[in-house]
Amino acid sequence: MIQVEHLSKHYPDKVALDDINLIFPAEQTTAIVGPSGSGKSTLLRSLNLLERPDQGELQIDDLTLDLSRPITTSQILQIRQKTAMVFQEKALFTHLTVMRNLTEGPIKVQKKDKQVAETRARELLEQFGMSELTDRYPYQLSGGQQQRVAILRALAMSPKYLLLDEPTSALDPELEAQVLRVLKDLAKKDTSMIIVTHNMAFAEQVADQIVFIDNGHVGYNGATEGFFHSDNKRIKQFLGAMSF
Repeated sequence: MIQVEHLSKHYPDKVALDDINLIFPAEQTTAIVGPSGSGKSTLLRSLNLLERPDQGELQIDDLTLDLSRPITTSQILQIRQKTAMVFQEKALFTHLTVMRNLTEGPIKVQKKDKQVAETRARELLEQFGMSELTDRYPYQLSGGQQQRVAILRALAMSPKYLLLDEPTSALDPELEAQVLRVLKDLAKKDTSMIIVTHNMAFAEQVADQIVFIDNGHVGYNGATEGFFHSDNKRIKQFLGAMSF
């Protein structure tokens, strides 16, 4: 479980997050949704301290941090050992093959044996039907393939929680569907995922829980069905704006 209490983040010209209190259950998929600029990505990036909140408390399993106090490198490492992030941009190592992209972190960061890391990488590639990509370089892959490899690279680190920041926003609809199928398969396997997404159809199908962020505040936190059938005027306005 990841839990945040009284989480706040202020910029000189904007309050990005204002007194956020949330629980992200393990082995469930939480979709963070909301309008552009509402604080969704700031919230997600605060969970592994890519963003440093000004105050609040962050708890991941048995580790609890007071974010108003100085945070040590050791504490940051502990947080990031439990999480893995997938960004909007594929951000693969362009000079490395798919296999090397999947094994670089486990070998160099986690100090795993090369053979163990490669075995895990092959298992992931086979599991998601991408074994034929093993020896290719990123420039030889489509955008959808690159993003799927980026997800597998995160999984190769065996994180407790997978964090995804709009992983399909830069893809056309066909490539987006390829990536969403991978995420849907992961959700079926009870992977602990927290996803910032603009795709409401995907969120409705896959998420166990919806967090609606609006202007730095939590506008909804609860079951997916309850969100999509809410009578709340702001939620109905938001969902209405997503269709035409």
